[in-house]
Amino acid sequence: MAKVPDGFHQVRGHIRRNPKPMSAKRMSGWMIAGLLAGAWLWGQVFGFDAATPTPPKPNPAISTPADR
Repeated sequence: MAKVPDGFHQVRGHIRRNPKPMSAKRMSGWMIAGLLAGAWLWGQVFGFDAATPTPPKPNPAISTPADR
């Protein structure tokens, strides 16, 4: 029987990689998609009013003469 290399172990005749510690776990694609969906929903419910500038108010035209 072959020797199992470092970082691996044998299970029922198969060689498997040893599990990594939980601190090394990365965010999955579903977690990233969930965070993006949460940010989008937050924007739909509460809005992002601070990020959108308000349009300037137009100056009204003068309709009466000044010498009146």
